[in-house]
Amino acid sequence: MLLMTLEKVPPRLRGYLSRWLVEIDTGVYVGRVSPVVRDLLWEKSVQLAGSGRLTQAWSARTEQGYAFRLHGGALREPVDFDGLVLVARRSKADT
Repeated sequence: MLLMTLEKVPPRLRGYLSRWLVEIDTGVYVGRVSPVVRDLLWEKSVQLAGSGRLTQAWSARTEQGYAFRLHGGALREPVDFDGLVLVARRSKADT
């Protein structure tokens, strides 16, 4: 299972993702694709996102049962704590 969320991205990125995934709510896409397609979707999405924000999460054989990656927006950053990945939030003053 793959989940992608989009914020403030160009309409053409939404159209591109709708070829592979289903938009279940505004900016929220889900689907089932291979790892190769997942990585290609991420690369193309990053190229088309402009100054927008992207999140991609998928089922994985990890302690948490999923993996994710983020693009855009400097206020959130994934941090690995001995195999447990959490999201650190920075204050606006730190950026």
